[in-house]
Order: sequence, then structure tokens, then C-alpha cells
Amino acid sequence: MWSFFARDPVKDFNYDILPDTQDKSGIWTLHRGKRKTGGEPLSVFVYEVSTGTEEQTQLAKAAFKRMKTLRHPNILAYVDGLETEKSLYLVTEQVTPLAAHLKAQSERGGSGELEVSWGLHQTVKALSFLVNDCHLLHNNLGIWAVFVDRAGEWKLGGLDHMTPENGDASTSLPSAKAVHPEMDKYDAPESPNSGEKWAGDVWRLGCLIWEVFNGPLPRASSLRSLGKIPKALVPHYCELVGANARARPNPARFLQNCRAPGGFLSNSFVESNLFLEEIQIKDPAEKQQFFQDLSENLDSFPEDFCKHKVLPQLLTAFEFGNAGAVVLTPLFKVGKFLSAEEYQQKIIPVIVKMFSSTDRAMRIRLLQQMEQFVQYLNDAAVNSQIFPHVVHGFTDTNPAIREQTVKSMLLLAPKLNESNLNQELMRHFARLQARDEQGPIRCNTTVCLGKIAPYLNAGTRQRVLISAFSRATKDPFPASRAAGVLGFAATHNYYSVTESAARVLPTLCTLTVDPDKNVRDQAFKAIKNFLTKLETVSEDPTKLAEIEKDVMSSAQPAGAAASWAGWAVTGVSSLTSKLIRTGPGAEGGSPAENTPVGGGTASPCAGSPVIDGVPGGKKLTYLQDYSDLKYVSVLIWHGSPDPQCYTAAQTESMVASLPGMATAQHPTVRPGLSKAELAKKKREERRKELEAKRAERKAVKGPLKLGARKLD
Repeated sequence: MWSFFARDPVKDFNYDILPDTQDKSGIWTLHRGKRKTGGEPLSVFVYEVSTGTEEQTQLAKAAFKRMKTLRHPNILAYVDGLETEKSLYLVTEQVTPLAAHLKAQSERGGSGELEVSWGLHQTVKALSFLVNDCHLLHNNLGIWAVFVDRAGEWKLGGLDHMTPENGDASTSLPSAKAVHPEMDKYDAPESPNSGEKWAGDVWRLGCLIWEVFNGPLPRASSLRSLGKIPKALVPHYCELVGANARARPNPARFLQNCRAPGGFLSNSFVESNLFLEEIQIKDPAEKQQFFQDLSENLDSFPEDFCKHKVLPQLLTAFEFGNAGAVVLTPLFKVGKFLSAEEYQQKIIPVIVKMFSSTDRAMRIRLLQQMEQFVQYLNDAAVNSQIFPHVVHGFTDTNPAIREQTVKSMLLLAPKLNESNLNQELMRHFARLQARDEQGPIRCNTTVCLGKIAPYLNAGTRQRVLISAFSRATKDPFPASRAAGVLGFAATHNYYSVTESAARVLPTLCTLTVDPDKNVRDQAFKAIKNFLTKLETVSEDPTKLAEIEKDVMSSAQPAGAAASWAGWAVTGVSSLTSKLIRTGPGAEGGSPAENTPVGGGTASPCAGSPVIDGVPGGKKLTYLQDYSDLKYVSVLIWHGSPDPQCYTAAQTESMVASLPGMATAQHPTVRPGLSKAELAKKKREERRKELEAKRAERKAVKGPLKLGARKLD
């Protein structure tokens, strides 16, 4: 029984101290540790009573007490502690001494001014909290008292010598230089109590700034040489280390002066951090604007800050703040800094949830940026949680969403199961190819079908491919006809010799007299290759098995197609949208083929920018080979006297106005109008329609005779 009371409390301590991880921090030894139960990484400050003096033990116990009672975002966070007769254990958040952090950063190219500016902001804010709110004096401020967490944020520690500003002799503690004589160079030159209460602490703040930019301070007189201190910080630094103790600014005023326009602490990084600290009380409009601006600034922000501070806020904003689609761009930018395991754990669950959103802007942005995260999606999540929501885009009234949904299938197809790929997806592709009013979308559907053919099972390929590509060759849109020809060529190895002769070649031969010269060129090229295939078998029937080996094969990777048709499958993995423009007098063109679907006459895109190296005024032929086809991104909006063509970038910019984009009932794009203005515009159009109908009915009936009864 006595052994129970004699147990060492350290053995029951809920934290493991990792061996060979020691850093000296004043009278403490800093170790890396972890929680025994969850493995959470932490830092453990250890003080051994046996190796310290009585004064040092007094300081350690005072610091232990202060750490337990002080709470502030910029002060080292206390997690747990243990005090025994032999040792003191102080458990905090995981941190690194500032000196070690700056040394590691210098080896990697040095800390940027943005990171240092925010670190100093945090340190001064913590000092201001102690001086002005808690009425305490730190008395130990220096590079040894500042620590850096995983996000790169600076935390004030070293509370060993902290005293009340009006403390009596009974509460006084040994000074820093009494315990460590080498600390004498950091003391202010004036005698104690000769200036403001904060005079000594702000002097040491000046010493800290000098060491951050110039390294260890050799002597007090070195403070006169500015070294590498930034020019924007120099006047405020000089105030801190001025000889007149009464002229040294309060930490709060120093912070205010540095935050003035043009000051060292006035930059986008500090502003972004301050916004994130108060994001819970910001208006939705302010949050939207912040996340839009954040995407541009992330490239200049430190990687650790993005991973450990921005990312949690982005996830929280989506989960609880209804931030919507604006978080996607910065979210994917931050995702580039994560490992595959971290990405799977932190971002994928949010992405899966996003796909169930009814917000059209979010849906289209997810589809546009799918290439960035699709490799982290597992097959089960794609089939059960993502694909059922994505397929709604095939029937969306907005052409841009239908187009992006078709494109996304190239990325999702390898992960789809038998039912979703060979039944559900083929059903939607058949409807789009046959009935969609947008020619470019019909063309994209044909292209996508040709590229995902290797993933289809043999039965589906036999049933779908020839029918689909034959249908495409009869499409009124020239690019769709060319896509059908190239689809035949790209999937040649899935057709038997009999099918090639009886079904494929007759279809291709009809296109040798197509009105569009590019379609004719592609048809002749494909016919020659299919004839070569037939001649090979005719001359050597033993090669039949080799040529037809893929006809009944199971699903295979896209790169397994025979190399002879490489001209037709160049750029299979590319998702770059190309603009196809038509103009009067284009080579091989005719008025019929240049007519936009839905009526009206096409015109060249006025003032078009240079696209793929071709100036706007130069006519482009439709297709040179399959790599030129890729995905068409031509959106022709009805109801306009001059139908416009849009590049992928222009399409994306228009998406920002969703849900005010074109719909089946009102397909004209009206960018820049609010919902109220759109509704008013629709009511006005409806009123004019009704008036026109009334006038038409009156004209049909003729003038009313006197005394006749008005029936309408």
C-alpha cells in the first residue's frame, strides 16, 4: 500500500518528452513532446531544482504561476504543468525559440519583411497587454523570450522576472542580470524609476528589433548603428532606444505609429492577419471581399502561415460562415502546400460537401478546378457522393455549366464504377449529343466520349461508339462533324474489320463532300488509315487477331491505344479550351454552317484578343488535328443582334455573375446587373410582349363597329 503513495508523479504525467530535443531557454530547458493519448505535438519546458540556485528556483516557480494565470493570443499558451520536489514541467503549445527559427529561415533564404512585421506586431501587442491592461512589467524581453509556433506566429514567453508595476519589496524578484550577468548589455542606461513605467521594457524591445535584423547584440553601444533595420522602422526604433526615458513611447502608441500609412506594420500581411483574428464579427460582404483579395496575396505569404492559419479559417468560413464559392480559389492555392495525407484529411471532406451545394457559382468553380484535387478523391466518394450531384449539370439551363460538366468527365471517368460509367453517363452523353442546342457542347461531348472510350467495357463500346460518332458526323456544327471523324480515328482499335468496312467507312465517305474543307481533310485522312488496316488483313489474314485484340478487351488506361493513330489523340490529357471563330468567307465555310444554333447569323468576334498566338483579325480554320480540337469553348448567346464568342477566361469572368447568367427563358447575358435590376428588366420585357400580343389580336379582328361588343 505504501508503494502507491510513493509513486513518482512524473510516471503518471500525460505527456512524453522526446529524447535528444533540447534547447536552452533561460533557466529552463525546452523539449519537444507529445500527448500520450492523442499524439498531439507539444513543447515541454523543464526546470531541474537540483541544478539551479535558490534564486533560479524562485524565478521558475513565479513563471510557472504566471503562465497558468495569463491568457492572451500573443502570449505563449499554457496547456498543463507538473510541480514536484525535483522538477517543474511546463507544457505549452508547440513552439520553437525565435533565435533558432530565424537561423533556420536564414539558411533557406531569410525571413521576409512581411513575416517579421507580423511577428513584431504580435510581440508589441502582447507587451501592451501586460503594461496597459495587466499593469505588469515583463523585465525580461529579448530574443530569448520570444517563441514561434507552427503557423509562424510569434508568442511572448520568458515570464520569469515579471512583476507588478507598483510591486513592493516582498514581491520583487531577482533581476535578469543578477541571475545572468551577461544580460547587462540589454538594460536601459538610466536608473530604475527615472522614466515611465514601461521605459525599461520598450528599451529591451528596441534591443529585440536590433537582434532580429542584425543578429546577436555584441554590446550596448552597437544599438547606435542601424545595420539592416528597414528604413520604415528606423524612426520608431530610435524612439525606443532614445536616451530620454520619459520620451520612450508606450507600446500601444508605438504600435499605432508603425501602423500609420507607409509604416513598417502597414502591409497586406498584417491587415490579413488582423482581419482573420476578427473574422467572426465581420459582415458577410466584408468576408466575401476579403476572400476575393486573399487569393492575390497568398503567393507572397509564408507557407506555414497559409497551412496553419489561413486554411483553418477558410474551412471554418465554408462550414459555418456561408462563404460560398469565393473560398475555393484560395483553398486550392493553400492546398498546394499540403502533403497528400494532409490534403486527404483536411480538404477532401469539404470538397465532397461542396458538390452537394445548389450554388451554381460554386458548382462551376469546382468543375473548373477539378484537375487540382481529383487525384486525391477515392473511387467510393466519387461514385456515391460526387457523381450523383455532378450529373445535374448535364441538364442545367446554363450552357457554361453543361460545358464544364462534360469536361469534368475526362477526370472522373477513371474513378466511376460500371453502372455510373457505362449506363448513367452514356445516357446523358446521348441526350447532349442529340438534343443540346449549343453546337460547341455537342462537339465537346463527342470529344470527351472519344477520350474516355478506353475506360468503357467492351459491350458499351460496341453499342455506343459507332452510333455516337456517326450521329456527330451529321451535326450542323462543323466542329462536331470533325470531332466525329477524329473520334472514329482515335478509337479505331475497338472496331472489328467487318465493322470498319460495313459501318465506319461508309459514314466517313459521306464526309468527303462536306461543305467544310477541314472536315473533308480529316475524313480523307481517317479513310486512308482505315483502308490501310483492311489492306493489312487482306494481305496477311494471320494479322487479324493482332489487329482485333482490343475489340473485346476490358477497360484499359487511355494511353494503351495503338500508336499509329497518334495524330488523332495528341494532347489527350489537355483540358485547355480553344476558341473556334468563324467569319464570312472562311475557307471551306458556307452561310449554313456558320449559322449559330438557335437562329441568327454569325459574325466574327469583334475586337477579339490574341488567342493561342493568333490575332483577333486573322481567320482561324476549324481543326488541324485532334490536338487542335481539344475542347471548344464557344458560347453563342441568343437574343443579341451580334452574337458573341467567348474565351474560357471570359466565360469564367461571366460566371461570377451567376445566377444572372443566361437561362433557357432569358438566354441573353446581362453582366453587371443586380438581381433586382434583372427582375425589373424581365417584367418590362413581359409587359412589352403582352402589349404586342394585344395589338396583334386587334389587328386580326379589324376595327370594332359602333355598338359591337368587345370580346378581348
